[in-house]
Amino acid sequence: MFTDSVELTVSSGKGGQGCVAFRREKFVLNGGPNGGDGGKGGDVYFKCDNNTHTLSHFQRRMHIKADGGVQGEGSRMTGKSGAKKIIIVPPGTQIIDTETGEILFDMIKDGQEEKFLQGGKGGLGNTHFKSPTNQRPTYAQPGEKGETRSIKLDLKLIADIGLVGFPNVGKSTLISTVSNARPEIANYEFTTLTPKLGQVNIGDFESYVMADIPGIIGGAHEGKGLGIKFLRHIERTKILLYMVDLASYRDLKEQIETLKSEIASFSEKMGENKYAIALTRVDVIPIEDRAELVKSFLDLLGLEATKSNEFKFDNDMPFFIQDSANETLGFDRNLPYLVAPISSATFTNIEALKYSLFNLVQADRI
Repeated sequence: MFTDSVELTVSSGKGGQGCVAFRREKFVLNGGPNGGDGGKGGDVYFKCDNNTHTLSHFQRRMHIKADGGVQGEGSRMTGKSGAKKIIIVPPGTQIIDTETGEILFDMIKDGQEEKFLQGGKGGLGNTHFKSPTNQRPTYAQPGEKGETRSIKLDLKLIADIGLVGFPNVGKSTLISTVSNARPEIANYEFTTLTPKLGQVNIGDFESYVMADIPGIIGGAHEGKGLGIKFLRHIERTKILLYMVDLASYRDLKEQIETLKSEIASFSEKMGENKYAIALTRVDVIPIEDRAELVKSFLDLLGLEATKSNEFKFDNDMPFFIQDSANETLGFDRNLPYLVAPISSATFTNIEALKYSLFNLVQADRI
């Protein structure tokens, strides 16, 4: 089960109590105090691990505690310190204070480790309290209490490209075609109920990550449909791929304007992201109508078809792509980087889309 938000109470370990003891040896009269200190309580750490992808393992663990320190012993022996508690979270997890709403840590990189709570100090044994006027102290310090905080864990997946589209537009089919993700695919709306990540491999040494979320409908930013719940999973992405269904009963203009409006309403920052547009299910359109339909969409955006074909798009249909020679200056955010018809079923323009998006990802990483 995919879980992306949980609330927890976390406590560090209590320090061990100091010991009250006196030296007792043969031939030693009136041995002085020698009670040892209590051990330190365990600290609490958060650690980011790429092998974890959900917060579901926290659902039944409402209170996580580190071990306490062990009581000190005679002969000035210090008690054992409590073991530190390491809480494993997936990349993209934010640790938020539930009282203030402050983001305490943002766990992004694999292996990242952050100290969250300090364990309590161990109490001093009675050996620390001897003095010329008190040569037989009969008391020791209790260990200090550990810290306790209420927190919320929010998971926001990390991806290079986020897929955005209406339900049943072909997002799951695309991500299963170009990556290692295997989402459920069916011919009905809202097949995707949870976000999916897929790694798109480019040759042997290069790749990028694509994120698929449930379909968005008009009014999603107000809570309609499923998309609003998972839009935060593409908040970290700097590139969006809007998917417009050529064979949908919805008008093409309505689709792209609704999607862009919902994204901008959810997050003004996301609305300014670089973006590309994939015109899906071109295989369903009669061959003689495909070119004209794509051209009409380009005209709608005020774009002219690109003549250069660096990424080997299908020449039978028009497409638009910003000149990669300008990537050092940065692509124009006011225009789509790419507009191209595709079909995951017949693999039309899929390879060209994959490599052209990688070109955009690379330019963004510089």
